[in-house]
Amino acid sequence: MADTGNRTLRLLSLLQTRRQWSGADLADRLGVSLRTLRRDVDRLREIGYPVEARPGVDGGYRLAPGAVLPPLVLDDEEAVALTVGLQAAAQTAVAGTGEASVRALTKVVQVLPARLRRRAEALVSVTTRGTWGSGPVVDPQALTTVAEACRDTERLAFGYTDASGARTERLVEPSALVALGRRWYLVAHDTGRGDWRSFRLDRLTGPRPTGARFAPRRLPAESPEAFVRAGTDVRAGSYAVEAHVAAPAAVVRSRIGTWAAVEDDGDAACRVRMETDQLGWAAFALGTVGAGFTVESPAELRTLLAEWARRFDQAAAAR
Repeated sequence: MADTGNRTLRLLSLLQTRRQWSGADLADRLGVSLRTLRRDVDRLREIGYPVEARPGVDGGYRLAPGAVLPPLVLDDEEAVALTVGLQAAAQTAVAGTGEASVRALTKVVQVLPARLRRRAEALVSVTTRGTWGSGPVVDPQALTTVAEACRDTERLAFGYTDASGARTERLVEPSALVALGRRWYLVAHDTGRGDWRSFRLDRLTGPRPTGARFAPRRLPAESPEAFVRAGTDVRAGSYAVEAHVAAPAAVVRSRIGTWAAVEDDGDAACRVRMETDQLGWAAFALGTVGAGFTVESPAELRTLLAEWARRFDQAAAAR
């Protein structure tokens, strides 16, 4: 029974990661026969998950939005609170949470009933959320739409405003979302220009899926992050930060790795590199690691840390 329950949960997880699966692919992933797969699908339906099945060559299984939220997961109030919280976390500057929040938000939105989605959107629209620093703000609905298009290999249309202020309409084949330097980027093949591009999401407006699917292309880089880094210069007014941290790379990477490059530098030390236009944020990020560190560059960050240290000493001494 335990194996059956674990397999059913694994099936649910797979259905949440892709819009549609063929029966053969699902059975192969689970290591079961098609007959057993059908029984597992029936179990999900019995507990309220709306799994649709389509026969034929183009058929398969998909997890559809339900009339009600599946039982034993979240009630209505919890579902709304989770959606709003994930939308806020998707834009956070706290390392490591934004990317995971987008993945979770995409899964939740996929099965959220329309009535609850409207409530969540209404709550977001009237809520003012403070932000640390002055980084660009990304529309959470746009972030979700782009994430779903990447997942479903579906062509995406949107308006885009470049650094000079010129606005154009784009049609792209989205590949991946990248969180880098406290900004979100979409890596995609631009069909109008016949080449790969990276797009800042805070400059992207009105993203809309076209319904047209495409075959994924090979990215001309080691990874989506490497592609964005290669095409993103450190602009005037921004800083390239490098620091030596007295903690294992795995520990540091788990805390600030999303927003920085972390490399091993011995058994219990690492080197951290990041690009930012907010030195205060860099100081904050390094401070949250909970280990000693030495700033190698820039000098401005060392000056800022000295100023902070004096203030903190005064605050600690005050009675």
